[in-house]
Amino acid sequence: MREGMGIKKGSPDMFIFFAVILLLSVGIVMVFSASYYDTLDKDPYYYVRKQMTWGLISLAAMLLMTKIDYSRLKPYAAVAFVATLVLLILVLVPGVGVEVKGSRRWINMGFTNLQPSEVMKLCLVVFLARSLGERNRRIKHFFTGLGPYLLLLSFIGALIMMEPDLGTTLAISITTIVMLFVAGMRWIHLIVLAISGLAVGAALIIQEPYRWNRIVGYLDPWAHASKEGYQTINSLYALGSGGFFGMGLGNSRQKLDFLPEQHTDFIFAILGEELGFLGAFFVIFLFLLLAWRGYRIALTCSDAFGSFLAAGITTTIVFQAFINMGVVTGLLPVTGISLPFISYGGSSLLFSMLGIGILLNISRHTSA
Repeated sequence: MREGMGIKKGSPDMFIFFAVILLLSVGIVMVFSASYYDTLDKDPYYYVRKQMTWGLISLAAMLLMTKIDYSRLKPYAAVAFVATLVLLILVLVPGVGVEVKGSRRWINMGFTNLQPSEVMKLCLVVFLARSLGERNRRIKHFFTGLGPYLLLLSFIGALIMMEPDLGTTLAISITTIVMLFVAGMRWIHLIVLAISGLAVGAALIIQEPYRWNRIVGYLDPWAHASKEGYQTINSLYALGSGGFFGMGLGNSRQKLDFLPEQHTDFIFAILGEELGFLGAFFVIFLFLLLAWRGYRIALTCSDAFGSFLAAGITTTIVFQAFINMGVVTGLLPVTGISLPFISYGGSSLLFSMLGIGILLNISRHTSA
């Protein structure tokens, strides 16, 4: 029995565990397949070797977190959040932040590049979970309850948008709003925030020509096939070519210098081309399974901190996955955001797996 709660401490949720292991395995295979051509003249195993290394490190981190009581994160929530906020500021400093393709999102740590926005996804959830668990009764009041959280979100969003990274800003915003809603935010406030968010989003799009061009390309990619619509069209070609059963592992044509970012943001398109509708549906099913079990944990955890934490982690991972899939399938405008557990990237994988480890630990202390 867990002290003070009367809740049986059981095994972690095996549905989530095996879903994540399967997603991680699919990701390593697809990173190898999607990146092999990119590195053919150098080292065809470069990306998959790094992904496997980070996969092992991330798996160890996940297993470690399943053993550490999630309540022990509480005292460190504010410190970790402030430290990550400092990293978000430092990444914008020339000479500190590493710039790749016009975006400054990484800090060179010597042995690897760290992406502070990925760290912030998890640290923000932990910080909000602690704060909302202590202040959730005030959340129905706009200025004294909701206002401080919205100001904090605006500040974090502004920092990430300066990198620039619209996809991560969107993912963090959705997670924060969901957690505020779970904490008891009023419907009228949610509607006002939705309208305000759309207005701010429209202003940000109009402000930068490249964002406006992406919207134009999204609305009619075929009319801008050589520019703004190029990625969307080639992504749809990949998915369409896959059919029901796929062209076979390793047999993608679109990864042969047609589809950019094929092993990162658009890896789902290559997966659909090689493994077909069945492979793509299998991945979607695993994320839906993760969503079901994650929100179930949030509902059955009698501890407010654990409940908010489970809801936030689940939302962060699942909504990021469906934003990525929405972009790849042409349902959403192109924005740079990875597919959790599957896209190439050490920071994203590590902190996603840490989040899953915390979620699995919470599942050991639920009432069902």
